[in-house]
Amino acid sequence: MVEHYQKLIAKLDSLGKEYNRELLDKAHEFAMKAHDGQKRNSGEPFVTHPLEVACILADMEMDSTAIAAGMLHDTVEDSSFTYEFTLKNFGEEVANLVDGVTKLAKIPYTNKQEIQAENFRKMFLAMSKDIRVIIIKLADRLHNMRTLKFKPKEKQIEIARETLDIYAPLAHRLGIYKIKWELEDLSFRYLNEKEYYELVEKISKRRKEREDYISRIMETVSEKAVELGIKTHIDGRPKHLYSIYNKMLRQNKDIDQIYDLFAIRVIVETVKDCYAVLGLVHEQYKPIPGRFKDYISMPKPNMYQSLHSTLIGPEGIPFEVQIRTWEMHRIAEVGIAAHWKYKEGGRQDNELDGKLTWLRQLLDWQNETPDPDEFMENLKIDLFTDEVFVFTPKGDVKSLKAGSTPIDFAYSIHSAIGNRMIGAKVNGRIVTLEYELNNGDIVEIITSSASKGPSRDWLKKAKTSQARSKINQWFKKERREENIERGKDILEREFKKQGISPQQLLKSDFLEPALKKYNLHSLDDVYAAIGLDGISARKVISRLKEEYRKTLPPEEQKKLLLETDKEKPVKKKQPQKPESGVNVKGVDNCLVRLSKCCNPVPGDKIVGYITRGRGVSVHRSDCINVINAIDGDTRLIEVSWYKGKSAAYQAELSIKAYDRTQLLLELTNVIGDLNVPLKAINARTSKDRVAIMNITVEITDTDQLEKIINRIRRVQGVFEINRNKK
Repeated sequence: MVEHYQKLIAKLDSLGKEYNRELLDKAHEFAMKAHDGQKRNSGEPFVTHPLEVACILADMEMDSTAIAAGMLHDTVEDSSFTYEFTLKNFGEEVANLVDGVTKLAKIPYTNKQEIQAENFRKMFLAMSKDIRVIIIKLADRLHNMRTLKFKPKEKQIEIARETLDIYAPLAHRLGIYKIKWELEDLSFRYLNEKEYYELVEKISKRRKEREDYISRIMETVSEKAVELGIKTHIDGRPKHLYSIYNKMLRQNKDIDQIYDLFAIRVIVETVKDCYAVLGLVHEQYKPIPGRFKDYISMPKPNMYQSLHSTLIGPEGIPFEVQIRTWEMHRIAEVGIAAHWKYKEGGRQDNELDGKLTWLRQLLDWQNETPDPDEFMENLKIDLFTDEVFVFTPKGDVKSLKAGSTPIDFAYSIHSAIGNRMIGAKVNGRIVTLEYELNNGDIVEIITSSASKGPSRDWLKKAKTSQARSKINQWFKKERREENIERGKDILEREFKKQGISPQQLLKSDFLEPALKKYNLHSLDDVYAAIGLDGISARKVISRLKEEYRKTLPPEEQKKLLLETDKEKPVKKKQPQKPESGVNVKGVDNCLVRLSKCCNPVPGDKIVGYITRGRGVSVHRSDCINVINAIDGDTRLIEVSWYKGKSAAYQAELSIKAYDRTQLLLELTNVIGDLNVPLKAINARTSKDRVAIMNITVEITDTDQLEKIINRIRRVQGVFEINRNKK
């Protein structure tokens, strides 16, 4: 552990910048005490993790306060140390950073999605006050990804998926490309292990040949720059594996057909030199039309600046060149961290503050979303990396999510503009409100004081959370009474449908936790939210029933759930029902259904989960929803497959293949040759010419399913086949 700390100090010394050694020594001492005796999954002392996080923060040129918080970031969560203790010993600044990174304590949320949503809400709130929170969190996630191999397989996939969906796009939005690329490649390794190692092997075989090719181009550019009297630093960098993989999928090409695997990076002293070098490379090599991007005159919202151009090399092989100054390069590596400066008195740099407007907007928009499922989905959309740049009539640039409409543009300017909008012009021509904006469009919003406000249809047409949030705010404010009446009617109908008296559940003991969960203050707020379609009446009642159930002893809870299910009439949809093949230990005549989240079939290890109002749901033992169920111990029940039954079960397979003629015919012939009933098929082709097919087959057990999968895998062009868990 001492060697890890010495490594950190040596790194800070090499940077040649001042740092608070006393603060860091103290943080190291306390981290050692807090994690004494704790081990990681690898068997290493736990304290190695926060020390490695601190080293990553040092690489990003963060200040002593952030590095100290990095060493202490797990102390509140994983030791007896409290926020108050950290505050007393390290001051408010360090304590708030540690608190911002710390996960929420174990609180009674009903599912993992709610916990995850609330964790991210807390993190974004802390970020809005101090951006260093997310930089520490990204460093924490990066080291955890570097050591992910010591986790169980299911946990590896879960963490890698969250990293690819949330943390890598977040690093992109903050311009921290060094971390973004590593997070993407590490996630790719665990989510698509076979494709990852195949790609590594293929690239290594051609590496020497391609490096020689790039070296010749670098030599030519260097010589021409010297002739112009421009001082340059030129290097060739391989493109990252995940970006190569995505390009292969988009273009439906093999690795041998992707030529621009390397990019040339030219670093110069001034902006003037950037454009001079661009001119000389365009003179030497033919640029590919439409592949030039000027991020210097029009920087990305994350502050990234550079010139990008794709050109045809001397042997007709394309390559990419990036041209930037040293300061631009620094920002491209560490993004927002490069701008972390303080003015006297501890006030944050105004320039930096302005560049984080999107973060505060993100927080505002997401606070308007009480439903955790919707929150997480919107979060992923907001962090998505594809952007479109459009202009106001005055020439101001607006960055929006790709696919945005004039509605999104109007609300990005001001809510008043959006609320009074009656139409839009793009490039001087009137367009519909569904029009998808393109790069370079000049957008003019037509408004009227006589406008009656936005339409509910706009919620479907808007692509950004900002626009949808502001539209919802208008309806909340302007039509609250209407929403209350509508919501009350919807809730009453749902109570009647479920055969429950509203007076039974609408009591303060049950209502108050539900209000707190949805961040509401009164029953009228609940009605209004339902009327606005912000919350479903079924979810509200489910929450109230859950609070009622909690007041009963454990055995009564289980009994109540099962008795409720037995009283529910069972709708016979099909003469042949999968649930007839499952036995529930100790219970007769109970509604049993096979869960659609993991689709168990005979041969799978299974477990029963007592649901609210729908009997016993049968899951595979390794189903992530069962593993992560907070109250699983009280709801799990032993189940088994009936022996001697020849019932048929449906299984869904997801197939990806390079599109070609007769592909679908060959797949259906394979299934037909095995005498397996094909119950459903859904197929589409992506823009990248990848065929994506979902087929449902009727099987008797897992052995038969495995035989089908093996036969399909042999079909030409098929590169991925999975058994669906939904």
